Amino acid sequence: MPMKLISGSYYIPKKQSKNPQGEDAHFISDNTVGVADGVGGWTKQGIDSGEYSRQLMSNSLISVTNYMQQDIDPMQILTEAYLNTNKQGSSTACILTLINDKGLHAVNVGDSGFVVLRRGCSIFRSPTQQHGFNYPYQLGQNSPDKPSSADVLEFKEITTGDVIVMGTDGLFDNLFPWEIEKVILDAEEEATSRGGKIEPNEVAWALAEYALKKSLDPNNPTPFAEAEKLNNSLSKGTGGKADDITVIVSYVCDGM
Repeated sequence: MPMKLISGSYYIPKKQSKNPQGEDAHFISDNTVGVADGVGGWTKQGIDSGEYSRQLMSNSLISVTNYMQQDIDPMQILTEAYLNTNKQGSSTACILTLINDKGLHAVNVGDSGFVVLRRGCSIFRSPTQQHGFNYPYQLGQNSPDKPSSADVLEFKEITTGDVIVMGTDGLFDNLFPWEIEKVILDAEEEATSRGGKIEPNEVAWALAEYALKKSLDPNNPTPFAEAEKLNNSLSKGTGGKADDITVIVSYVCDGM
């Protein structure tokens, strides 16, 4: 049975006076989505890595558009976008596509990523790529990491009704998997109670806002705080990570 993605997104840039646009970027096409997170360390050198991530995602969308009449190859898209990106800085990247009869195909460089949920439970999650704590793989002119460094991922068991949540680390560093599951279930129940259909952008908004709330709370447990505690025994093990937050929510629907 043909399937399609119905997608929506929400973006909350980290509050900062020097770069109000933040450093995240993303795109949404028919059955393909992508996110990128410009690495903030470049600001110390006066470089806005958000320019790199935005150009990388813009080039990715151009490549996707060029191949709309055939199956999209995420690695090919990322490689072409990378070769055509000349801004300074570096960025993580994750691109995912739904191919009928072949399932989900994705590439991921760094600590952005995605999770697939079915009936409110996580059933697949992309792994994180890090050289060390808070040091993700990243693409850029001065980075040793390349598109070929990416994890190439497949999930062939995708079916209608599944939900895909893609995001930058601003989402996944601040929300545990069960929190993502609960936000989605609550949003779906609210939509049902008011007699309307669920809108992906509304779910993306709810996830981003909850991640923002947790990122600003120094006392809440978060995935980032737990990882920091493992890396540094003196860390208190609680508190969120203030960061740009990008969320894309895609519902897998009947393509007929």
